[in-house]
Amino acid sequence: MSGTLLATGLVVVGVGSAFAFLPRAFRRGLAAQAVGIAMVGAAGLAVFATGEELGASFTSELVPRVGVDPLSGFFLFVLGMVGAPAVVFAARYLAPDARGRVIAGLTGIFLLVLALVLCARDPLTFLASWELMTFVPAAIILVGRHDREARDSVFVYIGLTHLMGAGTWVAVLLLVDAEAFGGGTPLETGSGTQIAIAIAALAGMGTKAGLVPLHTWLPRAHPIAPAHVSALMSGVMIKLAVYGLVRVLVEWLGELPTWYGVVVLAVGGASAVIGVVYAIFQHELKRLLAFHSIENVGIIVLGLGACLLLHTRGADAWAGVALAAALLHTLNHAVFKGLLFLGAGAFERAAGTLEIDRLGGLLQRMPWTGGAFLVGAMAIAGLPPLNGFASEWLTLQSLLAVPANGGVAEGLAGAVALGALGATAALAVLCFVKVVGLVLLGQPRRARVAEATDAPFPMRGAVVVLAVACIVLGIVPGVLAGPLAGLAPWPTEHAPSAAVEVPWDDALPAPGVALVLVVGTALLFTARGRRRAAPAPSWACGQRLGPELAWTSAGFTKPLRLVLEAVLRPTRDISQSVRGGVLQEVRYQGHVPHLFDTHLNRPITRVGLWAAARARRVQSGSLTAYVAYLVALVILLLAAVRIGVIG
Repeated sequence: MSGTLLATGLVVVGVGSAFAFLPRAFRRGLAAQAVGIAMVGAAGLAVFATGEELGASFTSELVPRVGVDPLSGFFLFVLGMVGAPAVVFAARYLAPDARGRVIAGLTGIFLLVLALVLCARDPLTFLASWELMTFVPAAIILVGRHDREARDSVFVYIGLTHLMGAGTWVAVLLLVDAEAFGGGTPLETGSGTQIAIAIAALAGMGTKAGLVPLHTWLPRAHPIAPAHVSALMSGVMIKLAVYGLVRVLVEWLGELPTWYGVVVLAVGGASAVIGVVYAIFQHELKRLLAFHSIENVGIIVLGLGACLLLHTRGADAWAGVALAAALLHTLNHAVFKGLLFLGAGAFERAAGTLEIDRLGGLLQRMPWTGGAFLVGAMAIAGLPPLNGFASEWLTLQSLLAVPANGGVAEGLAGAVALGALGATAALAVLCFVKVVGLVLLGQPRRARVAEATDAPFPMRGAVVVLAVACIVLGIVPGVLAGPLAGLAPWPTEHAPSAAVEVPWDDALPAPGVALVLVVGTALLFTARGRRRAAPAPSWACGQRLGPELAWTSAGFTKPLRLVLEAVLRPTRDISQSVRGGVLQEVRYQGHVPHLFDTHLNRPITRVGLWAAARARRVQSGSLTAYVAYLVALVILLLAAVRIGVIG
């Protein structure tokens, strides 16, 4: 039944993708894509819930094979949860012109490629779909925008994900060579092959996930994509890198050395803190959300690192909790980040801009979209009883178990990771207080914002569905947490019993707390009734109250910017206008540069372009020169064989 549903869903997505290219079938094609990807998600959930396996198993042979097991079924469910609302949103977000039709058709192809990554059961299919997963959204971005910023951003996106993404190829090919692709042959703990695969996977798949310091492509590419594609890239695409890391590090490589788990914790903690710090200082909403994707992937990797360390120490019960925390936050982040990107797209369509300092008052003018966006903002800030709080709480409990089940090194690493998670949670609240205050509340700062109206029904329906999912997943996280822990490849030598007792009572927040919060909030709204506070003018020291006196993003974050000035190195530009010896106007502009761009990305780019310019001289276009190169290569190979360098 699940296999039939999955196959039918994929066919429907493919047909919908073809129809979306046609002028008269544009919206029907998108509707078919939404139905098809929802069927794919439902089939994935069924496989995950029942524990069955469909199709072929993993093989090291270079023969295309596909199949689904509970882990890939869970990620197919994530794809369906975000993909269906995103495509419904696109039905009214995209214009039915030639450009919109191409984007709609490519969106369906993107959905199929994402599903193929999860269903691939051989190295050839996996690597081919992995590369297509990069190229298809790049094509969508270039169809949607033709300006230089888009071309430069796509160049960095493709260049970095392929340069560092070579680690994925290295990891997969080494797994094939060791006959461990699919977990066939156990690798010795600490062996050279095991460590090489682990490092290559973290570099290659970590780049695709947006982990620091290989994250600089993400805040460039995600903001310039169409809103529904941004939701798919941030909500699903980067999560497939997490899927790859779980496959390789948890399932196929066996028990890894302690120091490697510490490295994973360090990378996750750095990504979480750095991502949220840079997000706070952004002035454009989608770029801010892109940096928060880096933050949340860091939180996911914190759970993954805790899982590796706890498994190494034999605490397999808590290792299962940590894996469940990582996977649960994968789903939760996909839901609320998809919601936020779709909401940002609706705001941009209504207000004409996503510059935070030019918005304001959108909750009153767009109550459905603004209300759903508010729920997503509370969820990503980790406020109870929403889903972001549930998975972050589970991650916190997992990190607390690391010092309790390890030595000095694990204890220190766990303590630092706990500090990173706590700082990340606090800074996320600060960031989204800024976003909610400047985007949803207050007075509009532009005439077009004041005239904004709510999005059409398909667009606001998509964000409302995701907002409801944030609430449901926050109230009953235990429904998924237990089965997610069961995806760990235990029992092991440390836990030979048939099942591992997972301490959920200690790990999950009590559902009664969420229930009290929900009921209490409902009672307060009921008691308030239809009464509203009488409007009154704000006091501004006797001045006329105008948009120029409203809070700005830079003013809101200035205290934190001053505290971190030595690290962030912000720049300031102050200009004055004087007329007749009297000061008329003072303009201040502050900017927080992305230090990873200035000190890492740009130097590497300069070296790469310099080397490419030198290498270009070899391509003279002369057939004689190319023949000479081949002759020289043959002579060198023969000489190497002669002296025994090559056997």
